[in-house]
Amino acid sequence: MKKLIVFDLDGTLAESKAAIDKEMIKILNALIDVTKVAIISGGDWPQFEKQVLAHLTNKKKFKNLSILPTCGTKFYQYKSGWKKLYAEDFTEEQKKKIIGCLNDAVEKEGIKPEKTWGEQIEDRGSQITYSALGQQAPLKEKKKWDPGFGKRKKVQAVLAKTIPEFSVNLGGTTSIDITKPGIDKAYGIKKLREILNIKKKEMIFIGDAIFPGGNDYPAKEAGVASICIKDPNETKRVVEGIIACLDKKGKYENAF
Repeated sequence: MKKLIVFDLDGTLAESKAAIDKEMIKILNALIDVTKVAIISGGDWPQFEKQVLAHLTNKKKFKNLSILPTCGTKFYQYKSGWKKLYAEDFTEEQKKKIIGCLNDAVEKEGIKPEKTWGEQIEDRGSQITYSALGQQAPLKEKKKWDPGFGKRKKVQAVLAKTIPEFSVNLGGTTSIDITKPGIDKAYGIKKLREILNIKKKEMIFIGDAIFPGGNDYPAKEAGVASICIKDPNETKRVVEGIIACLDKKGKYENAF
């Protein structure tokens, strides 16, 4: 019996930095009613609020929802309001080194885009995120920039040599996420197991970057049953099947 469904956010529950749509709202409201749910993403807390939490209406069941921003380097639970349990933040010295090496790697590989929308490098406290086209880039442009991850894999390979003491993973459509060593979505899975007292075999992870180097892959490497989806629409169909299996009272039969 599965007791916890874990999701990536961008590309899995919603398009990059967009809010979950009406159908996904309905499905997630039902899912947190029948089981525990966690969302682990490279985005920081404000992104979760904007994309997901502001749209869910089943607030009575928020106790079943765990939020892990910045690839699991932070953890929030709902107890009469959202409370942060921990944050694995970088030191200022570490941030300076990471940003310097990141800029050097992008320069070396010659992948600077002709046009950007907003800042490319974001300090999220416990994670440094590089968004090649900028934080406000339109989704259409982001989708066509590096669909096969090839450009970012080159930068990732350089960083593996210049900052081997940190974890470097690819996520979203144009981003690279850098965290402390060993602190990635596998670390998030470990924290979920400890805090919720749920075994890995009782979890399912759903994401769109479950491949070597993808920021969802550590969850699979951690030993959690994983489902690789291509977009939020495919996630909906998968979750409908999960709800059908877990909805013992038949409350959501024919609801979707």
